[in-house]
This record gives sequence, C-alpha cells and structure tokens, in this order.
Amino acid sequence: MFKIGNKVIGDGNPTFIIAEAGVNHNGDINLAKMLVDKASFAGVDAIKFQTFKTEKLVTGYADMAEYQKNNIGTVDSQFNMLKKLELSYENFIEIQEYCKYKKIMFLSTPFDFESADFLASIGIEAFKISSGDLTNIPFLEHIAKFNRPIILSSGMATLSEIEEAINAIYCLENRELAMLHCTSNYPAELRSVNLNAMNTIKNAFKIVSGYSDHTKGITIAIASVAMGANIIEKHFTIDKSMEGPDHKASLNPVELKEMVVAIRDLEMALGTGIKRYNPSEVDTMKAARKSIVASRNIKAGETISLKDLDYKRPGTGLLPKIYIDIVGKKTNRDIKMDEQIALNMVE
Repeated sequence: MFKIGNKVIGDGNPTFIIAEAGVNHNGDINLAKMLVDKASFAGVDAIKFQTFKTEKLVTGYADMAEYQKNNIGTVDSQFNMLKKLELSYENFIEIQEYCKYKKIMFLSTPFDFESADFLASIGIEAFKISSGDLTNIPFLEHIAKFNRPIILSSGMATLSEIEEAINAIYCLENRELAMLHCTSNYPAELRSVNLNAMNTIKNAFKIVSGYSDHTKGITIAIASVAMGANIIEKHFTIDKSMEGPDHKASLNPVELKEMVVAIRDLEMALGTGIKRYNPSEVDTMKAARKSIVASRNIKAGETISLKDLDYKRPGTGLLPKIYIDIVGKKTNRDIKMDEQIALNMVE
C-alpha cells in the first residue's frame, strides 16, 4: 500500500481510476485539454498522457505494429506516425497546469530517459511505465532513482520477466510499485484477456496490482475491480472515428463516465466482507424470520411437549432454536394457539 498524491493505493481503498488519453490528442494541445475536461467530468482520479521525443523513442526504420496499421488504415513507419502525435514539453507544462485547474491528477508515461527527467522536473506524482519498457531494465533503474511511485504494465510479459523488472526497481530501494496485468492488443479480444493472471501476479509478488484494459466496452474493466484490482487504466477519446492508432480501442466520454459510476457502485456493493446483518435488514428480519408459538391452546400447569410448539412469523419472539429451553417445562399461565411463547411463561 502506498500513496499517489492524496490517494491511497491498495486493498481496502477505492480503485485508482486512470483515464488513458495517451496520444488521442493527435498532437493538438486544444484537443488534449478537451480530454482533460471529459476525464474530469467523468470523475476519474487521474488522466494520463504519453511523453516522448520521437527521435529518442524509435528508429527511422521501425515498422508500425499490425494493430496500428489496421486502426489508422495506412502503412508508414512508427517514426512518422509518432512524430505527428508528439507534444512539446511546454505543452505538457500547460496541460499539467490545466489539470490542476480542473482538479484532476496529471500523469504521463515517459518513453525515453530525457522525457522521464522532464516529468520528474515538473513534479509528476507517479511514473506510469508502458508494457514495452518492462524489459528495459536500464530505464526502470533510471526511473526508480526518482523515488516516486511507479505503475508498471506487464503486457507481453512472462512471470519471470515481471520478477526481473520488480527486482530491478526494488534493488534501488523503491518499494512503491504497482503491477498492472495487460494484454497488448488494441482492441484486445476477450479470449486473450486472461484476467485471472492479475491475481496470479498479485499473489506471486505480494504487490499492489491492477489492470490496464484494452478490450472494447467497460465490462472487463468492471470485472477486474470485482476481482480486486487496486488500479484500473482505460483508454478514452473524444471520438472513436478520429484518425489515430488508439481511438478505435478507446471509450468515448459517455462510456468513460458509465465505467466510473459502475466501478464506484460496485465498490459500494462489495462492502467489507464481514458477514453480518445490515441495519437496513432489521425490519425485514422481524417480518421474515419465525418465532416459537403455541400449536394449540395450552392450559396453565400443563407440561409442554415438542408437538405443542410451532414456528411462525413474525420473528419478534424467541428464536426456534430456543425450543430446547421450553420443552418439558410446565406453563404458569394459559397460552393461546399461535401466541408467541416467552421464557417467563414456563417454570
């Protein structure tokens, strides 16, 4: 358990909900601010962007991922695609200030050393590291040295690779780490989700865990919270029909709001796990439970037998299990049929 800003992250606390704006601003700061507006209205805890210098992130000859080709509808280099989606450091300072104005936490994923240094310099509350950098041990070590909370996605990773990443961070005395289960397809098909792996990670490493969701809709994100996710991350966009690699796998603002409301409702329903009656059930308890009553008219001085007892609503008298304290005893007054029998009616 640890804190990100004023939010406590871990079991027993509200799920930390991150609206992943990513590069869905399409390189336009005004669109980025619109995303902040929508995330703030939806009631998420944080909005997250992606900070990078294209020249430091990718070579000029790196091919686009298949999902990027499919979602954009064109074939180009990663470099050219990302260059169009890049915002300047000055843009991010402006976005961070706008987030403060809208009272929503600003987060961003760095994709290179320089961008990590920049985000640290502007006082980012936590570092979110993408699945693609889980095996980038030098990068993980660099970020761990900032001694700030780290949220690390584990798409495409094996359990042993996750262990190596955790050890790299822990070795630098940074224990404020959360690991998100993830399937790195956009969108991810349901058969590829393997949501149980989230708790496999949590149990294997005794770590704060969560889920970075790339499926369509909000069902799986909500299910992850029911299964114990401490953090949920979900892509969203202003318009799914916009050009760009991630829009089609994102929620629209209405869906984002629905997801947040559903998660908060679910958390309320999950409760503490302590099995006991709820104060709201007291009236129903009286009406639905049963009490010990006389099965016939019983005269004073008669000895009560088991056949003299019945068990009927309402549940305002003796519980049926108390019959053992009544059978074999004499009555000290007349008891009418269906009258609740009390202990002070027998000797």
